Amino acid sequence: MTPRDTLAATIVVVAWGVNFVAVKVGVTQLPPLLFSALRFAIVALAVVPFVKPPRDRLGLILLLALVLGVGHFGVLFIGMRGLDAATAAISLQLCVPFAAVVAAVVYGERLGGLGIAGMVVAFLGVALLAGEPHRPDLASLGLVLFSAIAWAWSLVVIKRIGPIDPLLLNGWMALFAVPAFLLLSLAFETGQLDALRHADRLAWEAVAFSAVITSLIAHTLWYRLVARLPLNQVVPFTLLSPVIGVASGVVLLGEPLGWHKLLGGVLTVLGVAIVQFRPRNRPTEVEDAAPPVAES
Repeated sequence: MTPRDTLAATIVVVAWGVNFVAVKVGVTQLPPLLFSALRFAIVALAVVPFVKPPRDRLGLILLLALVLGVGHFGVLFIGMRGLDAATAAISLQLCVPFAAVVAAVVYGERLGGLGIAGMVVAFLGVALLAGEPHRPDLASLGLVLFSAIAWAWSLVVIKRIGPIDPLLLNGWMALFAVPAFLLLSLAFETGQLDALRHADRLAWEAVAFSAVITSLIAHTLWYRLVARLPLNQVVPFTLLSPVIGVASGVVLLGEPLGWHKLLGGVLTVLGVAIVQFRPRNRPTEVEDAAPPVAES
């Protein structure tokens, strides 16, 4: 990797890590589904007017908007309202073990003893988080885990879509996700207009950061790196994302950092690393269809 590549990879993982704080700030002041609609609306406005619609794959992109947009991001943002950013950043890394399970179910990928061991270690880490003294809301934690499962299944849809410009994919997925989020917000949330009127500058900066820095810039940089470099050079950087997420939550939001969270985080990241870097029976797997570590 050149110094420029290293800088780009660092920008990506820092953006993904800090984004947990941005989302936490945003959903504290704005209803989570409304926050999601605003984020995806910015992405759609920034991309869709400048790219041609992929007409032959619009149905699959609509499905991706429901699975990844609503099922992952929407549910995650709801869950984050009841969790601190650090706990969410660690727990969400179970996306990788879940993706390994999906690969085994759908494509016959063998987990192997090492993959199973990594999953056990990762789940033990999250179990430690659930039992820490500052005990997280278990319903919210369950929503984050559900969003991780949705992320894993979204890889199957991405694989079916096939080769496509990631910026185009993000833009059209966002366009389809916006009306879904608005309808769900009208159905299940209240006080949207009051929230919009009373949201302070930090809330709007959180929306902008999540949309522009994380969705547009970080994802574009990531896919360019993946397209040019071997995965074993760029993937290790992604393991820094939950570390940065935890550090950002502690430093920027003053979240507590006890031994449960430290040990749980170490175990989760270790388990994810084992699953991600285990020997696999094919050079290209469903787990490689998207960033191997989830972001918010």
